[in-house]
Amino acid sequence: MPIPQDVTGDEIDEDVRQELLSLPKTLAEDVARNLVMVARLIDEDPEQAYGYSRVALRLASRVAAVREAAGFAAYATQKYSEALAEFRAARRMTGNTELWPVMADCERGLGRPERALAMAGEPEVQKLDKAGQVEMRLVAAGARRDMGQLEAAIVTLQSPELASNSVQPWTARLRYAYADALLAAGREDEAREWFAKTVESDKDGATDASDRLAEMDGVEFVDALTDEDEANDDEPKDDDVKVTDEAEGDQA
Repeated sequence: MPIPQDVTGDEIDEDVRQELLSLPKTLAEDVARNLVMVARLIDEDPEQAYGYSRVALRLASRVAAVREAAGFAAYATQKYSEALAEFRAARRMTGNTELWPVMADCERGLGRPERALAMAGEPEVQKLDKAGQVEMRLVAAGARRDMGQLEAAIVTLQSPELASNSVQPWTARLRYAYADALLAAGREDEAREWFAKTVESDKDGATDASDRLAEMDGVEFVDALTDEDEANDDEPKDDDVKVTDEAEGDQA
């Protein structure tokens, strides 16, 4: 697949670069450039990112970072079975547990929420950092909702991280999930409160909490001008013609 000339491969993280040292120099450079393309495109064009991840995988399937990147690219394109296989491979290679939450979410994507819940109770969760534990809580709550257990999902999200007033990288997503679960359970007043709290913590606009809040309050956003209005603006008005005629008369 084509790679822009400005992509050198040096853009990858240092830890990934260290993993690639086990490869011949030219091969390592090719793999690195493909991994850069995966990172660049995974949000805006996941299918393209998936294509680059497959190239990297063919070149260096024994590198954990490559398996992980392939997993995330497959996950972004909802190829959950493939993503789960890649994440498991990466975990076997490194022994790390940081992929545990996304592996559980793959189980949800495959229609197996009960497996995701089982993973939420495994010892691996205790080895996760705070961000990983919050992510696992979100996945577990999602699994509860998949199973129609709305109140249980709400209880799952209730935690010290949710109650905290400090804003962390996960705060907006956690509050949003809680608000959405409350709304699904018919608890609209509480949901409105938590959507508002989400807006307060979501400085980057990562969620659509402001839109959800406006929708609950009956606010509808419309364009100030319709296409017809814009077209009419280009046509001369009667007053414009009159002024022009008067000006011509004065000149005469």
